[in-house]
Amino acid sequence: MLRATAGSTEERDEEDEGEEELRDGGVPFYVNRGGLPMDEETWERMWRHVARIHPSGEALTKEIRGAMDLPKIPVPSVPTYQPTTTIPQRLEAIQKYIRELQYNHTGTQFFEIKKSRPLTALMDIAKEMTREALPIKCLEAVILAIHLTNNMPGVERFPLSFKSHFSGNHFYHIVLGVHSGGRFGALGISRREDLMFKPLEFRTLMDLVQEFEGAYRGYWHSLRKIKIGQYVSHDPHSVEQIEWKHSVLDVDKLSKEELRKELERHTRDMRLKIGKPAPPSPTKDRRNSMGSPLKGPGSPIRRISRAERRPSGEKKVLEQKSPDINGYQIRV
Repeated sequence: MLRATAGSTEERDEEDEGEEELRDGGVPFYVNRGGLPMDEETWERMWRHVARIHPSGEALTKEIRGAMDLPKIPVPSVPTYQPTTTIPQRLEAIQKYIRELQYNHTGTQFFEIKKSRPLTALMDIAKEMTREALPIKCLEAVILAIHLTNNMPGVERFPLSFKSHFSGNHFYHIVLGVHSGGRFGALGISRREDLMFKPLEFRTLMDLVQEFEGAYRGYWHSLRKIKIGQYVSHDPHSVEQIEWKHSVLDVDKLSKEELRKELERHTRDMRLKIGKPAPPSPTKDRRNSMGSPLKGPGSPIRRISRAERRPSGEKKVLEQKSPDINGYQIRV
C-alpha cells in the first residue's frame, strides 16, 4: 500500500499516525502486506522503488542484485540477562539490539503492523522480527520493544507518538515510553540519534516530552501534536488492544503550564490502570448477544430461584424451622 503524501486532512492524519514520517526520504513508502518471504510482485516493486529514490538509481540496484560475493550480514542476538542485571542496563541492551537491526531505508516496510490487532497477534509479529532480523521502522520498533520488555514486570510501557511540522509538511514518529523506579525513558528507532532512545532518568513525563521537543527544534521542526497511550499489558497472550491515544494533546493550543497539567493527569490515569484486571473476553454485551461458548445451542439457562437469592447478611438461623419429630428423616 502506497502511503498518501498530499494534503493535511484529519482523516489522513489518522491513517498515517504511527509512521515515523509521512514520507520516507522525501517520497512515499510501501508496506509489505504479503508476509515473508516476499512474493515476487512485492520484491520487484521494492527494487523499482529503490531505483527511484536512491541517488545512484538503477545502477545501484543492478550492482547489488548482480553481485555474487556480497558480505554475510551478521544476525544480532536477542539480549539475555543475568539476575543481577539492573533495569536500566536491560533497557540499554534492548535498545542496542534494536539499533543493530538498523533503520529500514528501502522504502518498503517489511512487517505489516495493524494497530487494531490484539496484543497477542502483534507479539507474534515481534517474534518474527527476531527470527528474520531485518531492518525496521519506528512502529515496528515499538512492537518489538514491547515484546522484549514483557518479562520485566517492574517496567511499565506506553506508546508515545509525535506529529511535527517542517517546510510545509507534517511528519510522524512513535517511540515506546517506559517508566520504572519513578523515572521515565524511551525505546525506539529513528534516522535521528536523539529521536529514539532516552535513558531511564527523567523524573516526570513532562521532562521526557520536553527532551523530545528540544530534539525536534534542533532539526527546525515544530512539534504540533502529542499522543500518549495507556500502559500495555505484560501478558503476551492478551487479547486486549493497545490503547494508542488515551490523551491527544495539541501543543499549539496549550501553554507550557497547561501541557504540564495534562501530562500529570495522564500520568495519574496510567497509574490507576496498574493492578486492574483485564476486561473479560468477550465482553458482557457480546456474551449476551452470542451466548456462552461453553453451552450447546440447546442448553437451558439456569435461573436463580427466589429462595436462593438470600441477602448475604441474613442469618442462617432464620431459615431453620421447628423440628418435626414424626416426620424425621435422615439426610445424606
